[in-house]
Amino acid sequence: MSDRHPPGPDLPDLEPADPDPGVSAGLVSIPAGPATVDGIYYLPAGARSAALLMHGNGGNFYTGPCRFLPPHLTPMGLACLSYNRRGHDTVACRTREPEGNAFQTTQQAFEDNESARDFLAKRGFTSPVVIGHSNGGLLAAAHVAQHPDTPALVLLSAHCGGREMLERASHLGLLGRGDLAQLSAQARALVAAGRAGELMLMPGWWYVTTAGSFADMEDNLPRLLDLAPAIRCPVLFLRGEQEDRDLYPAERFADAAGTSAEVLIVPGADHFYTGAEAWVGREVAQWLADIAGPPDRTGLAGLVGPPDRTGQGGLAGPPDHMGQSRPAGLQ
Repeated sequence: MSDRHPPGPDLPDLEPADPDPGVSAGLVSIPAGPATVDGIYYLPAGARSAALLMHGNGGNFYTGPCRFLPPHLTPMGLACLSYNRRGHDTVACRTREPEGNAFQTTQQAFEDNESARDFLAKRGFTSPVVIGHSNGGLLAAAHVAQHPDTPALVLLSAHCGGREMLERASHLGLLGRGDLAQLSAQARALVAAGRAGELMLMPGWWYVTTAGSFADMEDNLPRLLDLAPAIRCPVLFLRGEQEDRDLYPAERFADAAGTSAEVLIVPGADHFYTGAEAWVGREVAQWLADIAGPPDRTGLAGLVGPPDRTGQGGLAGPPDHMGQSRPAGLQ
């Protein structure tokens, strides 16, 4: 673990207000089976490799790590694809057919991540770095387990997955706030009645879901620790200091991993790294630079440049254009 450069009130906010003239960025739409997912593709001049950025349940490409990480990665020569899965936000509509976190299935998430990888492969980046937050971290681990050519994996508060995720999150007052058995019975009854798409209110995170999505989550989420031995690339696993170590089992993952895995606790941080976004961005960029060694180690040698220096004694990051950070707090 590392406690270097703890976040403080002088850190910049999400990203520089002025775009980097050496980076082109544009909205993209990616075919994903019968659906289409949207994202933003950052392409620095002379890009040598790329990164896939996977959001968590209810997240999206325009908030959280999918938003604040690219300005730290593009100066290193990493193209970045931040994209929505079909499980983005809570309920969303691009047509009259609803989508979003309330309707997602695990298989859809797998398919969407493969489609995003194909998008990069068609642009010459066949072995991207993979970065995922929360449920996106679990999905990132599952993705990398299927792609042994992945050069590096960054898990940002990846949860434990499986049935134990539901039970632990419910016990902590997050998912369903302790009403897991009742919610499960309700979802199963609706699915059996052919009403899998019916919305169900939940008394906690995520507030609303569908019966089919809830049942799918109970039955089909992979377990993070089961995936760990199959991952062969270097791994960085971050967890906020305020987070539960059983729900986000960084240390147990590192023990079970089939490769080197570094655990980094973000001092004072919550699940969304509120107030520590720039610190997290610099740490991730520095770690990627540190592991860019011989090709037989990571596949990153010659593909990732050093992170920018700010002249402030900290690690690499974008210039301070955004003022003070927000204080950390539970969410």
